[in-house]
Amino acid sequence: MIDHVSVAVSDLTASAGFYEEILEPLGMTRMVDRERTVGFGKRYPEFWLNARPDMMPVDHDAGHHVCLRAPSEAAVKSFYERAIDHGGWGDGAPGIRKASMTSYFGAFIRDPDGNRIEAVNFPRD
Repeated sequence: MIDHVSVAVSDLTASAGFYEEILEPLGMTRMVDRERTVGFGKRYPEFWLNARPDMMPVDHDAGHHVCLRAPSEAAVKSFYERAIDHGGWGDGAPGIRKASMTSYFGAFIRDPDGNRIEAVNFPRD
């Protein structure tokens, strides 16, 4: 089981504001502020932003992404819409997707640095 993940961002202050907006529908809040890192989570910081002021935007074909659980389809939609409204862009509109073992409702966004973040909600069995 993964305990936490981090993504690099070029502007920590701007990115913290962006993530504060888009993670709220997923039940995550800003929990830790340090000089070069900000942590978000539900009960403890599980999603971190790390300042990398000289970084280049993430290559579209980098092949990595972070997927976060959402409590509902509405939360997935809100995550996506807030990302678009706050300087990110869509990389997979909210909708039903077929995974190898089940179907799920998800959406993909790119943050202002190009990091690919997914929100997902699995239907109850």
